[in-house]
Amino acid sequence: MRLIIIILGIFLSLEIFCQNTTYCNPINIDYGYTPIPDFTKWGKHRATADPVIVNYKGDYYLFSTNQWGYWYSSDMSDWHFVAKKFLRPWNHSYDELCAPAVGIVGDTMIVFGSTYTSNFTLWMSTNPKKNEWKPLVDSFEIGGWDPAFFTDDDGRFYMYNGSSNRYPIYGIELDRSTFKPIGTRKEMYFLESWRYGWQRFGEYLDDTFLDPFIEGAWMTKHNNKYYLQYGAPGTEFSHYADGVAVGNEPLGWFGNQSDPLSMKSGGFARGAGHGATFQDNWKNYWHVSTIAISQKNNFERRIGIWPAGFDNDDVMYCNTAFGDYPHYLPKEATDHLKSRFTGWMLLNYKKPVKVSNSLAAYLPNNAVDENIKTYWSAKTGNAGEFIESDLGNVADIHAIQINFADQDVEFLGKSENIAHQYKIWHSLDGNNWKILVDKSQNKKDVPHDYIELKSPIQARYIKLVNEKMPTGKFAISGLRVFGKGNGKIPNEVSNLIVLRTEKDKRSAWLKWNPIDDAFGYVLYYGTDPNKLYTSIMVYDQNEYWLKTLDSKKTYYFKIEAFNENGISKASTIVKSE
Repeated sequence: MRLIIIILGIFLSLEIFCQNTTYCNPINIDYGYTPIPDFTKWGKHRATADPVIVNYKGDYYLFSTNQWGYWYSSDMSDWHFVAKKFLRPWNHSYDELCAPAVGIVGDTMIVFGSTYTSNFTLWMSTNPKKNEWKPLVDSFEIGGWDPAFFTDDDGRFYMYNGSSNRYPIYGIELDRSTFKPIGTRKEMYFLESWRYGWQRFGEYLDDTFLDPFIEGAWMTKHNNKYYLQYGAPGTEFSHYADGVAVGNEPLGWFGNQSDPLSMKSGGFARGAGHGATFQDNWKNYWHVSTIAISQKNNFERRIGIWPAGFDNDDVMYCNTAFGDYPHYLPKEATDHLKSRFTGWMLLNYKKPVKVSNSLAAYLPNNAVDENIKTYWSAKTGNAGEFIESDLGNVADIHAIQINFADQDVEFLGKSENIAHQYKIWHSLDGNNWKILVDKSQNKKDVPHDYIELKSPIQARYIKLVNEKMPTGKFAISGLRVFGKGNGKIPNEVSNLIVLRTEKDKRSAWLKWNPIDDAFGYVLYYGTDPNKLYTSIMVYDQNEYWLKTLDSKKTYYFKIEAFNENGISKASTIVKSE
């Protein structure tokens, strides 16, 4: 009888949440723990970066740095890990991929890891889902750091690479049969931070300490134009972004688009650099890139996926507005300029929190402050540790994201067969509780677990109760509850002012009248009033120092206010010369 009750309980809980039609950044995959002891002086932690997603035979394959394998998915939501150490057949001293290149040549997937030498194996597979690989070239002759492969429509094959604050991105053609270089590398693009403000080095784009880095090349072809993408100015920064330069030949001259292709400098998940662009099964474009945490180490990072595409004038764009809120997964051909955002708002931003206890300075409200760098930690990882979030009012809850933090974890490298186990309860009054999600029997490692409810429920209180942690203490960097509040959306923002000085047109000071019932704003801007493709999310303030502009261009701006109930009407567009 007890077994029947347990099975019935699990079944009922599964009925409450469903196969996802949405996702939420950072994506929920079983990130490995950094394998490098020197990177763990402030504590062991998970990390990966430099992602590539390719669509191969209708499935999506994700490769990234230092993971001892890769993932595949049929829907961009449910990712399955394949353990694979890409060892050199003749020398097992190097057993991991760093900033890998992944390409499709005919019916074959090829994989190559970053190296400054000519001794790394170029691998091939026609059945990567079954982990069937063999060396294509035992020692790839020219090597390259942060490499990327590109197959043109005529079958000619190219490699782009570079990671430096002194040297540019390079490109070279490779013989498709032997994979030997044809000619010598050509300089493709080097940063111009004197002109483009977003390319300046530093968390505050102030060009201190080091010159900016260019890295992470990727090439996309659209309407007979070539779009060379690159990451800058540094992977550890909130402004980490991918730029794009456009040319008419794969190894010709490239001119830079004024604004970054992908940038996510505000909100919970920050950074959108060193990535790759791919198409889903309906030919919609997406961009996958690196999200910075940089709390325990500068290279503590995650992965995000953003809608992308090309407009009618062949301008390449990436839509990161509300990019760390729930977005719809692909299911048909669609216009990504119209946003994949569900409209489910964050319901518990800086709302009251109760916890079982707290470790040192890891305070409860760190779990609801929309800062991925800060977190609450319980004193133990024992069953029964909990965090309870008061939404302030009864709201319609559509989804919950649980972002676990790495407090006193013990692992290095990839640890399989580990799992987070927990329960989520909900209540209208804080006294009478009902089970919402039961993952006490979960067998998956879910560091950024995202639960989309089968249908919305009404509640004011959400309680997350620990059953078991894979390692370390029960610690949460973000307990994020999404849905619709039952109040009014904010009023339209008025008096948006943009000031640029003659001294440095790369920078601007923006200020606007605050909206009483708004807790955040989204600024949109661009060099064309009809193409405001770049956005910045701002919480709890009515001004912003913007340092990402093209000094030679006129800009246009608009702003929206938001709260737990929705988004205001956009303001009138403001021009700034």
